[in-house]
Amino acid sequence: MSSTAKVLRPDIAPGRRVLAISDIHGNLPFFRGVLKKAEFTPEDVLVLVGDLFEKGEESLGLLRYLMELGETHTVYPLCGNCDHLDLIFLEGRPGIDEALWPVFRTWDRRSLILQMGAELGLHPQGPEDLPQLRAEILEKMPREVAYLRGMAHILQAGRYIFVHGGIDREEDMESLPAYGCMKNDNFVGQGRNFHHWVVVGHWPVTLYRTDIPVARPWMKEDQHIVSIDGGCVLKVDGQLNALIIPDITQEHMDYVAYDGLPVVTALDDQAPSQDSFNIRWSDSVVEILEEGEDVCWCRHVSTGREMWILRHYLYTRQSDGLTHTEDTTDYELPIQAGDRLALVTECSRGYLVKKHGVTGWYRGRIKGRE
Repeated sequence: MSSTAKVLRPDIAPGRRVLAISDIHGNLPFFRGVLKKAEFTPEDVLVLVGDLFEKGEESLGLLRYLMELGETHTVYPLCGNCDHLDLIFLEGRPGIDEALWPVFRTWDRRSLILQMGAELGLHPQGPEDLPQLRAEILEKMPREVAYLRGMAHILQAGRYIFVHGGIDREEDMESLPAYGCMKNDNFVGQGRNFHHWVVVGHWPVTLYRTDIPVARPWMKEDQHIVSIDGGCVLKVDGQLNALIIPDITQEHMDYVAYDGLPVVTALDDQAPSQDSFNIRWSDSVVEILEEGEDVCWCRHVSTGREMWILRHYLYTRQSDGLTHTEDTTDYELPIQAGDRLALVTECSRGYLVKKHGVTGWYRGRIKGRE
């Protein structure tokens, strides 16, 4: 496996529509759902911007679906850091089984490698069982292995560069370290500017906002970066975004998203709240101050901010023994009667909903569930 980036430069005709989707994480229903919303056809080009597999219970099903899709459609799969773990496992570097076993064990049924093993009748109980699993996969699943090994790291076409994590420069990209292209945390926050539009996933868009949780693609015009990871699988209210580029030689972009949530209609107006706060996984330690039936009044330890948090969002992390929360907010959305809202959950304090990819609370009345 090369340590430097593999770069594709396909000839995509002007006017041919390009869809970019990242961070599917083995969620086949969401992938099917967003392709349907985008009205994806064989006339389009699909760029899969990494982290296609792992953390989702249909990773193997997705892999095979993509293999079939590639026979009738133009599909370019790029490698993300999660996909990379599968590749280095199959490569069998010294010590890799001991290093990867805790990861596969944590993912369990959500691990592509363990899903492959289950289909082969193998259920490893420790790192000592992984060499046999590797040998069986390599022998009995050669097409799946070839697909994984065929993924590039970067695709450049027209005015766009697609890469899972990010890039340090636009020139001589073949010499960039491959892993740095796949895992590049907080890419937008690094302050880099580009001539091409650089389309990335990896870092869920909501992590960039401390005030409100926004999952739709973030187009940073001043930096020429588009961040498209909607938190599919990773977030309770996550969505799978499809960035739509009507012409690879132009700078116009749009998107559709799929989140699988029921849709309700608002019956009352609501003004947006002020000075809202968004707790994210990277800083999620809280202290419970008061316990309610389905919510708890909590203090965010690092900032001192206090808010009601859904009880089922709270959990104790084994690594530190502290109380953490899933991504959560106290933001109240601007809503007008008649607005259609995606319903995340409901509790004694109202409805947690999404509107145009933004999650927040609604205190009014609703009707219908579609």
